[in-house]
Amino acid sequence: MEYRKLGRSGLQISALSLGSWLTFGKQISDDTAEQLMRLAYDHGVNFFDNAEIYARGQSEVVMGSILQKTGWPRSSYLVSSKVYFGDGGKKPNQTGLSRKHVMEACHASLKRLQVDYIDLYFCHRPDRNTPIEETVWTMNILIQQGKILYWGTSEWSAQEIMEAHMVARQHHLIGPVMEQPQYNMFHRERVENEYRRLYETVGLGTTVWSP
Repeated sequence: MEYRKLGRSGLQISALSLGSWLTFGKQISDDTAEQLMRLAYDHGVNFFDNAEIYARGQSEVVMGSILQKTGWPRSSYLVSSKVYFGDGGKKPNQTGLSRKHVMEACHASLKRLQVDYIDLYFCHRPDRNTPIEETVWTMNILIQQGKILYWGTSEWSAQEIMEAHMVARQHHLIGPVMEQPQYNMFHRERVENEYRRLYETVGLGTTVWSP
């Protein structure tokens, strides 16, 4: 397996990852999910991707149970989650990137995944209803508390990512390290062109999804 640095961070991440969208807790059995994770891990994959919205939280439950069963050293793998869409609740503050939802969503994901910290925590979409300052500060609080190690974005524009970095610089905080955009034969513009300057200026890393 090839391993690459995630942006300008010191984190080494496998070139291939195993995601759980549309599969874990929904379309495949838990036994099949376990077989897939073990096979991926045995072949060098160290990055397992998840989100609060996947199967309304059940995907994280399944992955957490498998991680406990395998007994793999925590230092040997990376787990991600994402916050924005919620886990199915429709009440105010059960979605978005407000401090309230981000903190509560992180705690819920930690419990479902049965881990002490989340390696990569993504803002699953930009939130026009929450000031970017609030989100950046909240992510830094989670880092300081040891609940997440790196934070990033998913499906944010280059301008939105740059705004987050500007806020981080202004307040001496940690900006987003990575972005998770869609990238395939039919969706190339954002990764290959829109983000090009960010790779150089802020050292943006990517963990793409497709199709």
